[in-house]
Amino acid sequence: MLYKLLKYIDHEKFDIQVISMMGQGVYGPKIEKLGVKVHCLNMNKGMSTLTGFFRAKKLIKDTDVIQTWMYHADLFGYLLTSFSKQKKLIWGIRRNNLDPKLNKKSTMIIAKINSKLSAKVDKVVSCSIKARGTHEKFGYNAENIIVIPNGFEVDNFNRIDNAKYTVSNMPSKDKGVPYLTHVGRWNNLKDYNNFIQALSIINQIDSNFHVLMAGTNIDESNEELMQLIDKFNLNDKISLLGRRDDIPTVMSASDLFVLSSIDEGFPNVVGEAMACETPCVVTDAGDSAYVVGDTGEIVPIKNSQALASGIMAMLKLSQHERQKLGQSARKRVLDKFDIKNVAKQFEGLYELGGE
Repeated sequence: MLYKLLKYIDHEKFDIQVISMMGQGVYGPKIEKLGVKVHCLNMNKGMSTLTGFFRAKKLIKDTDVIQTWMYHADLFGYLLTSFSKQKKLIWGIRRNNLDPKLNKKSTMIIAKINSKLSAKVDKVVSCSIKARGTHEKFGYNAENIIVIPNGFEVDNFNRIDNAKYTVSNMPSKDKGVPYLTHVGRWNNLKDYNNFIQALSIINQIDSNFHVLMAGTNIDESNEELMQLIDKFNLNDKISLLGRRDDIPTVMSASDLFVLSSIDEGFPNVVGEAMACETPCVVTDAGDSAYVVGDTGEIVPIKNSQALASGIMAMLKLSQHERQKLGQSARKRVLDKFDIKNVAKQFEGLYELGGE
C-alpha cells in the first residue's frame, strides 16, 4: 500500500522521503524508481539500533510531518519526535489481529506500549473499520483514530475477455463448468481447511465446478495442502497455480471469487477481484463485508456449511445475473477505494499536519 500511495501522491506538493528501519527489501528499489529517496538504517540489535536512531534523528531534522507504518515504526517515530513539538506524527494501523496466540510476544508488548501513547500523537490512521474497533478495545485512543482504506489501482484490474482460454496451467476450458478462484498465501489466517471442507460439501451436491487456487506456496510441493485436498477427494476438482503475476487474468477467468479467511486487516484481494468484475463470496473477516457491500455473499467465519451455501447460492445465479453483480462490484471499488481518491485523503491529512 505504501508503494501505491507513493505512486499517486502529488510530489509537487510534498517532498517525500522513506526511512526503512531495516534494509531496502523488495520495495526499496521500486520506490526509488519513483524518484523517492529511501534511507536504510539497517537496525538489528545493540549499537546498530543506537546508530540508526541518531541517523534517523538527523534525517528528519527539516521534516514537518512524519508518518509511520506499523507497530515498531510507530514507537520508533514517537521516540524520534517526542522532544519536538513542531513535528507532526501520524501513526499507521495496518492489521486487525491482536490475538496473543497469533502474534509474537514482542509485537504484543509494543502494541500495548503504543496504546498507552496513542493519545499523544497527532493522528492514527487505520486501514479498516474493523481494525479501528480492535485497537480501540485494546486501549488505543478512540478520538485519535481515523480510517483511510487501502486503495486499488483500478485501471490495472479490468475484466479480460476470454481469459479462461489464455491462462496457462488451466485445466479443461469447458464453458459449461463454472470456475471458482481462491487467491492467497499459505497461512493459518486464510483458513484453507474451511475452504476445502466447503468444496467437499458442494461436491456431494453438485460436482459441476472447478477451482483455481493461486498464491505463494499454493502448489503441489505443499504437502499439508495436498493432504487436505486428498482427504476430501478433491484432487480432480482443484488446480494449484502457485504464485502468479497475472492475477487480473486469473480473476477474469473466474465466475466467482472466494475468501475463506478467519481474519483480515483490509482484504486487498477481494477488491482486486471486484475490480475485475468477479462477484465474491467472503467470510466476515476484517472489512470484507464492508468492501463487498451488496455485490456478493457474506458468511460467518469458520463455518464450512455457511461458506458452501454462499458459494452454491452464487452458482445458482445465471451467468447474466453474476455479470450484473460483477459490474456493480467494480463500480463500488471505483466509488470507494480508487487509489487516486485514497491518495487525496492522505494528502489532506498531510496538509493539516495530522489535525
